Amino acid sequence: MTAKQLNGRELAQKIQQNLVPQVVEITREIGRPPRLVVVLVGNVAASASYVKSKEAAAKRVGITADIFSIPESTTTAELVATVKAIGREEHGPVDGILVQLPLPDHVDARTVLDAVPPDRDVDGFHAENAGLLSQGRPRFIPCTAAGVQKMILDAGVETRGKHVVIVGRSDIVGKPLALLLASRGPGGDATVSLCHSHTANLKAITRQADILVAAVGIPQLITADMVKPGGVVIDVGINRIQDGDKSRLVGDVDYDTVVEAAAAVSPVPGGVGPLTVAMLLENTVLAAKERNKAPSDG
Repeated sequence: MTAKQLNGRELAQKIQQNLVPQVVEITREIGRPPRLVVVLVGNVAASASYVKSKEAAAKRVGITADIFSIPESTTTAELVATVKAIGREEHGPVDGILVQLPLPDHVDARTVLDAVPPDRDVDGFHAENAGLLSQGRPRFIPCTAAGVQKMILDAGVETRGKHVVIVGRSDIVGKPLALLLASRGPGGDATVSLCHSHTANLKAITRQADILVAAVGIPQLITADMVKPGGVVIDVGINRIQDGDKSRLVGDVDYDTVVEAAAAVSPVPGGVGPLTVAMLLENTVLAAKERNKAPSDG
């Protein structure tokens, strides 16, 4: 058996195409395109690459994307002040604000993320948005978690009553994804196990998974013997490893072996990554719609 490949690039393109007419309509209504501001701190090559891909995708659907490049030497207080100034629209109207992670070690990331106005928090990391998600009434869903759920729905994979195992408990992917897949409705109603670095006998748990999501940041951790035969495997990891004198990108899943055990598996690159960007654009469009609604009568 060779697994079906879950193509995130194709799905991301469909999502972006569907956003174009929405952006045209919003632009007509408010007299300007929706605007996304990305705050990029320092000169980390991977972060700069991610930001460029977000900027390019935004422009493809008609969203204005501006990058605020901040020196790596910035302090937490200085960065918070910058984010708050953007939120107060001192640098022009803004519908979505994203602080590119990771931040330098000397910067308190939580304090910076808390400075993003919740109604412009298109990454979904603010405590208010995390709380709304936990209560089943989300405003902005963290982009990677939302992308994984979209992938599952698009592939026609049943989640109701199924056992989902997520390896990785980050606030960015693992925790919000567990909430999404356990919530009521399409793409939900699953029984979710959330595993992490202290999980005993990980293999015994992953082997039970109808849907296995690897989001732990360890290259090729998930091997074929950890997968339930015929299960669905979604790889969120993006890791650069050395292969002789060259480097290459791999996920948290050993794709070459798992593809022979699973019914479906997402590749790296070309799997969840493009969907993360697409969900960012979807959140930005949602933010623009919500912020520019006409006041209700009465």
